[in-house]
Amino acid sequence: MQARDRLLALAIVCVWGVNFVVIKVGLAGVPPMLLGALRFLLVVFPAIFLVPRPRVPWRLLLAYGATISLGQFAFLFYAMAVGMPAGLASLVLQSQAFFTLAIAALWLGEPVRWHNFAGMAVAAGGLALIGAGAGAGSVGGMSAAGFVLTLCAAFCWASGNIVSKKIGPVDLLGLVIWGALVPIVPFALLSLWFEGPARIVQSVTQLSGMAVFAVAYLAFAATVFGYTMWGRLLTRYPASQVAPLTLLVPVVGLVSAHALLGEDLSGLQWIGAAVVMAGLLLNVFGQRLWAGRALARR
Repeated sequence: MQARDRLLALAIVCVWGVNFVVIKVGLAGVPPMLLGALRFLLVVFPAIFLVPRPRVPWRLLLAYGATISLGQFAFLFYAMAVGMPAGLASLVLQSQAFFTLAIAALWLGEPVRWHNFAGMAVAAGGLALIGAGAGAGSVGGMSAAGFVLTLCAAFCWASGNIVSKKIGPVDLLGLVIWGALVPIVPFALLSLWFEGPARIVQSVTQLSGMAVFAVAYLAFAATVFGYTMWGRLLTRYPASQVAPLTLLVPVVGLVSAHALLGEDLSGLQWIGAAVVMAGLLLNVFGQRLWAGRALARR
């Protein structure tokens, strides 16, 4: 990977890692469903008038927007609104890697190798330890509802990955922008249902500078820049070289949440976080490590 692209990958990882802190900041002034509507409204307009629609069937475009954009962020935003810490959210959301493997195996018939099973088992143990931190409602700043909702967000992300696989090679900027058109109305309706007209009007008319920054960051940095540049890297280099870099996202998320929000985890949650990371590493690098050991024995 060229030095310029290494810097680009590092920038994306940092943007996505800090993204969870920004969500917390945004939720301090804007309720979760309204935050989702504003985020994707800003992604879509006026860009949709400048970027042509990708050559993707409408049913797949709708499925992409419903999973990657609506499902993932409706669950994630609500999870963080009801007590999921930003740092832990960045880590637990990475369980999407295992959901993706499972869905691909069941729906597409893709093979699952021993290191995938081992990684899933290890990471599941880590998630169980983190979940134990929610025992009586809230331990280490995490609620049980927040934890479960974040897992739901991870499942939606994984479902969107499978939809992306079905879509195949496509103009990623167009896919991101036109896919963002899908969740705007559902988010607005969910906001009316859960948050009510009075709270919507109050939030919009009393937007703070930090809330405006959060919406702009989520729309332009995390969504438009992050997803399109990540797609650019995936077209230039093998997925095996690019995909493991996402393992750095929860590292940035945990560190930035501690530094900027003062979030602290319990000892059990730190152990669980380490175990989840070990499972992710095993899932990504297990086959390579096993092959290296086999060569060393010869």
